[in-house]
Amino acid sequence: MTDIRTSSETPPAALRQDAELIGAAVAAAGRGTVDRETVAEVVALCAVAGEHLLVVGPPGTAKSQAVRRVAGQLGGRYFEYLLGRFTEPNELFGPVDLRGLREGRVEFETAGMLPEAEIAFLDEVFLGSTAVLNTLLGLLNERVFRRGGTVLASPLRVCVGAANHLPEDPALAAFADRFLARVFVEPVADARLEELLEAGRQPAAPVPTGGADLLGALDRLAAAARACDLDAVTPLLATALRRLRAAGVPVGDRRAVRSQRLVAAAAVLDGRGAATARDLWVLPLIAPTADTQALARDTLGDLIEKAANESLAHAAEELSRSTAARAERLARTGAALLAEHRDLPEGRDSRLRLEAALREIDAGFAPADLPAALAGIRAELVAAVTPS
Repeated sequence: MTDIRTSSETPPAALRQDAELIGAAVAAAGRGTVDRETVAEVVALCAVAGEHLLVVGPPGTAKSQAVRRVAGQLGGRYFEYLLGRFTEPNELFGPVDLRGLREGRVEFETAGMLPEAEIAFLDEVFLGSTAVLNTLLGLLNERVFRRGGTVLASPLRVCVGAANHLPEDPALAAFADRFLARVFVEPVADARLEELLEAGRQPAAPVPTGGADLLGALDRLAAAARACDLDAVTPLLATALRRLRAAGVPVGDRRAVRSQRLVAAAAVLDGRGAATARDLWVLPLIAPTADTQALARDTLGDLIEKAANESLAHAAEELSRSTAARAERLARTGAALLAEHRDLPEGRDSRLRLEAALREIDAGFAPADLPAALAGIRAELVAAVTPS
């Protein structure tokens, strides 16, 4: 097993700038959905970590929309496919090269197909045939496509698999285990139905496209994550993993080791080259089911109570339920609403949304407990909704 730490020469200012670029891009992608910000943020986390993500939830819960939007923001070659029982390998990996076949070589034309993708989304991923899943297994593990005489190094940063439910077939367990992180989604909560209905009345929002070199920033952050200093957080991480195992959350050796990649990615996306307890919010992601993820949050409560992340505020809050993460998310949401409010054309009003943000801040924090940054955002919100 490979140690992900190497020496790093990335200046802190450059690291923070790249983290802010990715955070802004993911936030822009999340604004096109209702209650799917966590999915978008964990896609970015896994892309930096070099790991794969499984999104599980019932049909019609915008799983593909969330992934499509964040992929559009990050840029690069994107591949998406809906698998079925009769999906042929060439539908994912490319057809046989007929010219080579006439010359006695079995090679494949991979242009525009999964082996050459940088971000991939495979819907109903467990419905693939044995031939499809076996080829996928090698591609996900090694980032190398091998089929016939074709051997190709894949530029794949992250593959997102989606399913309506986890497979019950033990034969699929090895394949499912290649998706280190898991996000479980449910239909939008009743409290946000008005927001969902309003969004559904709007014309289909175009998939946003990032303007800066976001894929380059993603790669620099991935390099910084491989160089991240984990020494200070290793004792806490070991304690957390022991607790998870003792509580009955299945964490094998491979998942335990690879969880470090998520911790390192969280640190660099927070603009730091060394991991701390602030980054342990990612650990519930490695629990295999929705129930064990909830158990993991409860089991690690005191270890992740101060967890937060500036770039991935929604995911950090959902997975840790910490007040620090809630403050980060509310500050980011409030700042975005204020910026939108200032840019609105005359005649349009965002007062109701500003007031809703104020109510959420006041419901979550007593005035004496407001962090300084959030207190500043609250003051601006009050000024924006107060008639002049």
